[in-house]
Amino acid sequence: MREAHPGLPDFDYIRPANLAEASRFLAENPQTARPFMGGTDTFVRLRDGFWKETRYLVDVKNLDGRAEITFDPQNGLTVGAAVSMNQVVADARIRSHYPLLAQAAHRVASYQLRNRATLVGNLCNASPAGDTLGACLLFGGILRVHGVEGFRDQPLASFFQGPGQTALKPGDIVTSIRFPLPAPGSVGHYEKLGRNVLSDLAIVGVTALGHPDSSTASGYRFHLALASVGPVPLVFSDLLTQAPLTPEAVDEAAARAMEATRPIDDVRGSARYRKFMVRNLSRRALTRVWEGLRSGNRCE
Repeated sequence: MREAHPGLPDFDYIRPANLAEASRFLAENPQTARPFMGGTDTFVRLRDGFWKETRYLVDVKNLDGRAEITFDPQNGLTVGAAVSMNQVVADARIRSHYPLLAQAAHRVASYQLRNRATLVGNLCNASPAGDTLGACLLFGGILRVHGVEGFRDQPLASFFQGPGQTALKPGDIVTSIRFPLPAPGSVGHYEKLGRNVLSDLAIVGVTALGHPDSSTASGYRFHLALASVGPVPLVFSDLLTQAPLTPEAVDEAAARAMEATRPIDDVRGSARYRKFMVRNLSRRALTRVWEGLRSGNRCE
């Protein structure tokens, strides 16, 4: 008979007055303090004993406009670190200009969890299976980070360093993520394979983004991001540019993506199964984007 779960360990709740105070406390307690935002991953890890050394949760979700979404037609989109997934899904500006991001956010967990889970939190969690990592990478996301020395920009392309590992230093707090404007006519699509259609982590996740480009032989330029097939997301840029676009060319690009992966065996799927599904889902995602480019549908 299984023993009852012990529940959450004891911890102190810290609510700093400003970012400087929060960064200072986190930097002074690098092993025992963690920033707290939505809590959907934090509480699970505490409950399951992964963060046994944690003694302080530092609440940073209400500091300095972190719950705001702003859009500038010249400079792009900024999503505050406290913005929930459901807010991303529902925001008209995101749905109009970055529909791929809304589509990916909608695939995260359940509706109830998306009320608490945040886009920035999904990135900082750095799970290789994260649903939104691909869209954020392909849109060229740049994190705004506050540390003990002030603010800095951190490109998402160099942010992920391994499962649960990022470029953040002790005292760092991500305050927002900024996306430049997508290329004109961009079309995106996210394919997720899970054990169920609702709230499971991705066995394989494939994000595709394409846009017209008259300088290429195909007339288009495609980008691909793969989740849950390596320690960090894999990104393939400037695909399908060298020859006229055909189903056979899409098949070849999908096969190359499959060969580049190094997945693992785990409870959700074998490495061999994951590799084959990378090929199948990459083919499907690229084809859907190609169809969208021809029809003008921005998120297939």
